[in-house]
Amino acid sequence: MNKPHIGVLLLLWLLATASFAQSGPTSVVEIVGTTPLSTDKLLALCRQNGVPTTGVYNWQNHLVAYGPTASIRKLQQTVKAAYKGATVKLYDAPFYKFDRQRCTDKTTAKQWDNIILTANLVKDEAKQQEYLQYHATQFQKWPEVSNGFCNASFQQLLIFRQGRQLMLIISIPKGADLDELNPRTTQNNPRVDDWNALMKQYQEGITGTKPGETWVFLKPVATVKRAVSQKQ
Repeated sequence: MNKPHIGVLLLLWLLATASFAQSGPTSVVEIVGTTPLSTDKLLALCRQNGVPTTGVYNWQNHLVAYGPTASIRKLQQTVKAAYKGATVKLYDAPFYKFDRQRCTDKTTAKQWDNIILTANLVKDEAKQQEYLQYHATQFQKWPEVSNGFCNASFQQLLIFRQGRQLMLIISIPKGADLDELNPRTTQNNPRVDDWNALMKQYQEGITGTKPGETWVFLKPVATVKRAVSQKQ
């Protein structure tokens, strides 16, 4: 994973956090339409299938739901019928997981804010395999990276893959500021900068990103709707 360029994206980050009490495995379902999709429909389906509405995010014509694996699998079946003509992707299990068990201080926060980002791997399949191998051996060969996550108080970091597309979930203590935490990953830790530079060659933006843009932040739908309703 390369470090997201969050300096210019602080506003997006403020919109891209949502509390989510986690226990057990989690998964992601993504709905991609040819035009922007109904968020109300997905919120209703989440309520019916036991997926927290705080786990619903969107970006352009992409809708994403993040929650307990069993509930997400049920949701996947219902959204296929509800969003006819859209592409539905299940990100069932992460290929990479960091948690506080890898830290000297294994204490976890009681509540988390979850930040969801997405990017593509490059089309070169050999490079895709290199990327996966780097992550499979990161804890052994690049321990400075997870040490940086520990220093930054990251609670968990998951990376899912479906085809070329990646979904990154960064969990931080509820109410914390990612813009303040993220620099701690590289503080007195130059190997993390080396890792970030290395990972750039394997990643690119999904369709709809701006030139030079790789990771995009998805915005939590429930948080945005609540803010709009409070202003009315």
